[in-house]
Amino acid sequence: MIPTTEQYDQLTRDELLALVKELIPIVQLVPQLQQRITELEAEVEQLKSKSTNSRNSSQPPSRDHKSNQRGDKPKKKQGPPFGHQRSVRELLDHPDQTLSLKVEQCAQCHHDLKGVVPDKVLRRQVTELPEFKPLVIETQQHEVTCPHCQCLNRGQLPEGLDSDRYFGPRLEATVVFLKHQQHLSYERIVGTLRELFGLELSEGGIASIIARAGERASVAAEEIKEQVITSPVIKSDETSARVGGRNFWHWGFIGASAVYHQIVPRRNAQVIKDLMGEAQAEVWVCDCYGAQLNAPAGDFQLCLQHQLRDLQRILDQPTPSPWAAEMQGLFREAIHLNNRFDCPEPQLTLPGFMRRVSEIENDLDELLNRRVTGAAELKLRNRFILHREKLLQFLYYPGVPPTNNQSEQALRTSVIHRKVTNGFRSEWGANAYADLLSVIATSKIRGQRVVETLINLMGPPVLQFLDASPP
Repeated sequence: MIPTTEQYDQLTRDELLALVKELIPIVQLVPQLQQRITELEAEVEQLKSKSTNSRNSSQPPSRDHKSNQRGDKPKKKQGPPFGHQRSVRELLDHPDQTLSLKVEQCAQCHHDLKGVVPDKVLRRQVTELPEFKPLVIETQQHEVTCPHCQCLNRGQLPEGLDSDRYFGPRLEATVVFLKHQQHLSYERIVGTLRELFGLELSEGGIASIIARAGERASVAAEEIKEQVITSPVIKSDETSARVGGRNFWHWGFIGASAVYHQIVPRRNAQVIKDLMGEAQAEVWVCDCYGAQLNAPAGDFQLCLQHQLRDLQRILDQPTPSPWAAEMQGLFREAIHLNNRFDCPEPQLTLPGFMRRVSEIENDLDELLNRRVTGAAELKLRNRFILHREKLLQFLYYPGVPPTNNQSEQALRTSVIHRKVTNGFRSEWGANAYADLLSVIATSKIRGQRVVETLINLMGPPVLQFLDASPP
């Protein structure tokens, strides 16, 4: 209990000296406590500025906002896609047409109000789409026979209006988008074009557009392929496909800034070897499939999401498994540690991160050496022992993810397409789809608009010829 002022006055000299000696250690701690309080206040302010998620708190990932699961900045408000020509703010500040409804006279006394400044202007906007209709550009090539040498001369067609072209790039891009992004059948595309644009297009015309798009995409896909195979980190996965009533395999390969798709009859390691040629990746991210593990790469990272699901299958059984629970917790701790360090604002120093990595490695070895009894546990433990060096490579290579989720997401479009359309009728259709999907997926990963990418892919624009004067 703290003495009062009157009690201090009644203390003797010896009692005061004893009290001062007791207070000296406490006074010496005051500067350290003040510094610690300042640090804690700064940390509190920093935490207040960040939204709570599974990376900076004990909150489970299931409660994270989708835009903030990886600790990124909060998702922006919904608006036009990246690269849109006119933003929402531009549309609001610069409308295409303005109707100014002025007050000319008073509704009660009919006084002239034309010269009165309005108290305020009530703004209200209505957004509408223009009428869609096809535009037809006709070329008329003049043929003239030279009277002097009898040579036949013909007017030259401008670039974009070639003699073998019947559809413009915007129409072709729309057909490709409806077919391979919205997964519409030829019949439904015909109906969509008729209802939306008043355009009568046959299924044969749509097939010719898809074939032309596939030819152009094949050139771009080769360039994308070279970018993928030269990437230091490659993520890969495969799924089934139906081509001409036969079982094919759709492979997806993701590099640093490109995605390459191919549909082939095989699912063996030769597919990867033919793709890579003489190239070799530093790290290959995949599942435990043997063909993937034979890829030409220096190191491998197994998808920990697959391992977590297999461990959860054991935990869902009636008999509890402490080993599976500890192994699952260890993998999640490793992923959480990597997320805390591999981010724009690391929450750990490099020595602290490496110390935690060493502790996780030791804990993993201890769990792998532990004796298990269940058949499912034994199977998983043997798998982890066999692929011990492939479990935690993401902790040593910046940019290597702990899971192969990106490859699975890249093949999701193919799975939807297969279920909706029941596969491809011909191999050229499957190849065209894979090449176009390579172009589309690469444009998405680079933040580009898919429709604009397809329009540029289909050749030079032709709308500028609408304003050209006739020859």
